[in-house]
Amino acid sequence: MLETKNLARREKRHLRIRKKVQGTAERPRLSIYKSLKHLYIQLIDDQSARCLVSATTNTKSNKASGKKTFSNVDSAKEIGRMIAEKAREAGHELVVFDRSGYRYHGVVKAIADAAREAGLKF
Repeated sequence: MLETKNLARREKRHLRIRKKVQGTAERPRLSIYKSLKHLYIQLIDDQSARCLVSATTNTKSNKASGKKTFSNVDSAKEIGRMIAEKAREAGHELVVFDRSGYRYHGVVKAIADAAREAGLKF
């Protein structure tokens, strides 16, 4: 019961944020999704409804290397750097940050800080 209540609260916050945050081709939306095990990050152009760049902890290379990459702060820093590198290669430096209703601390903050350090501006 409590779990569904928290999910409903996060979805309400997410909808409230999405009313204000809009990604464009020049300034895509950096969207975050956290599952219990993995992190997923995308750069999205909402006008054309396209995912421009994505990064996740759930990749074959991570599984093959034997590293335990889960939804924790260390993985978040690595994924933040990875998405920033991919975005800069694709020609995107300015982004709009969408925290997807999650509170701005822990994993979400680590992703944002690592992306900023790697050269993304938001």
